[in-house]
Amino acid sequence: MSPNGISMAKPWTKSVRRSDRNGGSLLDHIEVPAVPFNVLTSGPPGTSSAEIRDQVEQARSIQSKRFERSITNTNAQTNSRELRQHCVLGKVEHELMRVASTEMGLSARAHDKILRVARTIADLESAITIQAHHVQEAINYRMLDRDIFS
Repeated sequence: MSPNGISMAKPWTKSVRRSDRNGGSLLDHIEVPAVPFNVLTSGPPGTSSAEIRDQVEQARSIQSKRFERSITNTNAQTNSRELRQHCVLGKVEHELMRVASTEMGLSARAHDKILRVARTIADLESAITIQAHHVQEAINYRMLDRDIFS
């Protein structure tokens, strides 16, 4: 064992020495299996910037058509009336929103923000209706928002 507490016998094993509350020494032993380099570096490539740009342009086009008779340009700018008109939820999606609102204690404003984000996610996929996975993703972004900023 080296002076810094790392075992040299097995490079994939790390022993960490720390003190407990009473001043004694504890030895934590964590075994992490080695992962071959080719496994770490292989896999499907991510979405390219050009593909993302195309999706965003397509979503913007969908939103432009949706709001062509309105002063609103994007989902983010929708008022309550437009939100209710363009973010109609099915039974499953409505139940997801009900559970999220109840368990997370969402305000009306937070509820509407989730709907706007879900509509935008659906637009990025060129989906006509908001589906359950769009609502789930929007709720996850909201939870992430809360974890970071609270």
